[in-house]
Amino acid sequence: MAEDQAQNKEANEIAEESPSLTVFRKEAHDTMLSRINLASAFKLTPEELRAEIESFVFDFAQERRAQVTKREQISVARELVDDMIGLGPLEILLDDDSISDIVVNGPHQIYIERGGLMELASIRFRDDAHLLQIAQRIANRVGRRVDTSSPLCDARLPDGSRVNIVVPPIALDGASISIRKFSKKALDLNALAKFGALTEEMVVVLQVASTCGLNIIISGGTGSGKTTLLNAMSQLIPNSERIVTCEDAAELKLQQPHVVRLESRPPNIEGKGEITIRDLVKNALRMRPDRIVVGEVRGEECVDMLQAMNTGHDGSMSTIHANKAKEAFVRMENMVAMSGFKLPSEVVRAQIAGAVNIIVQTERLHDGSRKITEIVEIMGVSERGEIEYQHLFKFLPMGATEDHKIFGKFEACVDQPMFLEKAITYGLDKKLLAAMKTAIEKGGRESRDDSIY
Repeated sequence: MAEDQAQNKEANEIAEESPSLTVFRKEAHDTMLSRINLASAFKLTPEELRAEIESFVFDFAQERRAQVTKREQISVARELVDDMIGLGPLEILLDDDSISDIVVNGPHQIYIERGGLMELASIRFRDDAHLLQIAQRIANRVGRRVDTSSPLCDARLPDGSRVNIVVPPIALDGASISIRKFSKKALDLNALAKFGALTEEMVVVLQVASTCGLNIIISGGTGSGKTTLLNAMSQLIPNSERIVTCEDAAELKLQQPHVVRLESRPPNIEGKGEITIRDLVKNALRMRPDRIVVGEVRGEECVDMLQAMNTGHDGSMSTIHANKAKEAFVRMENMVAMSGFKLPSEVVRAQIAGAVNIIVQTERLHDGSRKITEIVEIMGVSERGEIEYQHLFKFLPMGATEDHKIFGKFEACVDQPMFLEKAITYGLDKKLLAAMKTAIEKGGRESRDDSIY
């Protein structure tokens, strides 16, 4: 906690520096570039390079009789190292575990999300060229490129954080970088329950559903915690099963020993060599997987995912963008149409109902907290060709506290899920029924937890 507060203080004090420090930083940067042997510098370890740069900065400060403190000299040395081998001013934000999102809108405007709420950070890039240099460094590290001829790029950082980059001429006010950070500690469902995202009974139901090999779609809006929940759900997959993951930018952190990770690839400068998520899902079917996990279904690959779920790959999982569980059905139906298949709506809905067993809806509430607001079980297709479903759980908001924190209750909607028959074959029927009974007897547990995940 003390370390986080120190990092926050350091990040917020950067903009309140004296003019003498600003001048010293620029002079130290320019002088170092003119004196340093870059070839030799890059042969050093990060620790050795940091020591060398700190020594240079201390000597330079004495040489110029600069009016800067020892702490400011150390800060300048860190910035120089970060510029050489890191991500420049973004490094201090990446090191702060309390920050979940970093959004760069040009060189002089950086926003961060902390505690579920956005705030303006005090750090800056020197200029447009500095920002573009860091953007290109991020892309190059994962074998991708971003420039005027290819101004859009999805990438990832070494820790798995997701990055989107947009540069001029598409970005009119300078390069834009959006970083979705992930917790260094993998959260499980029990940890999410402690945060108030769901109840203990809901944890049991999801554990049984995963163990029984139900196909699960996690639905939600941007920043609602879909990937965090998918990572938590994936921990329930037995170690004995072979898992193939398909992602645009590899960010899933599966703990099982038998995992094959596949990542899509954009086209090269000639417009060739593209590998789409649909290509990955198709290929995954030939790799003898027990389960297929797709980071996010967003287009024509939906039809291949549904076919995989319908052809014996039980327990497969994915995420989808939708604001409500019911809207997820419509989204999947539209994505099947995008694949070029000319099928009647009734046939597409039957395929969805036959493939997907559970939809878990996540939501980020306006106070910044994230909760599972719906767990829906798909039951089949009605005579009218509509998808039939039932709610197992719902989160019902009841109001807000004086400090604007939302509170409500999780309500159990049925006493017997339809997948009880499958739970019987796994010997989990008593556990499932006990969880539903307890949830109903509680009448919906009130949730006032203002934590986020």
